Amino acid sequence: MTCDGKLPTVLTIDTSGPVAGCAVLAGGKIVHLTAMNHGLTHSETIMPAVDAALEGAGLRCGDVDVFAAVAGPGSFTGVRIGVCAVKGLAHATGRPCAAVHALEALAMNFYGFDGLCCPILDARRGQVYCAAFDMAGGYPTRVLEDAALPLGEFLATLPGERRLVFVGDGVPVHGGAVREALGARALIAPENLRDLRADAACMLAAIRPETWVSPAALRPIYLRAPQAVRERERRMQ
Repeated sequence: MTCDGKLPTVLTIDTSGPVAGCAVLAGGKIVHLTAMNHGLTHSETIMPAVDAALEGAGLRCGDVDVFAAVAGPGSFTGVRIGVCAVKGLAHATGRPCAAVHALEALAMNFYGFDGLCCPILDARRGQVYCAAFDMAGGYPTRVLEDAALPLGEFLATLPGERRLVFVGDGVPVHGGAVREALGARALIAPENLRDLRADAACMLAAIRPETWVSPAALRPIYLRAPQAVRERERRMQ
């Protein structure tokens, strides 16, 4: 929040996963939200979406207090697109940036749920990007740190006595295995609540000004090295 206790004006870009998004928070409310899942590349769609968001909200770049990027984990290329776009916008306007964790933003889909929200993103090679958040108090309270793990290893770390809900693009891939391992206490998010929403990332950036940084300091959130780096390291062994 700003020093007068009001929510800042935030523009958020998300290109970290299959669904690209852009949202604007202004005047204490979400005034624009775009979600794009139509197969075009994020590099093609995101800046036109930003232009449309600002125009629709009646704002200019200079009216924005902080530019936020969903900085990962997620697609390495997608994360870089969003982070670089936000760095450029913030640098041009002299505004700060915020890096929002993708898994935490996903947990916002179940604000107030009386158990743990367990986002899972398909990390390929039999792994998921994963974390767990207690949602009973409203905003996510982290229970497990972000990690890249085999699904079974992640499920084994979850508390045995809590209700669990699973969200994210890992659900279509791993939902059956989750149900088989955990039974009835594992809820699987329906299609309309599985994907990350840029407006949720807006809210997280707005309420946590202590996370704002200069454009030069904004960094992607990677939980493992890109595939090309891993393959090069294997060849060098």
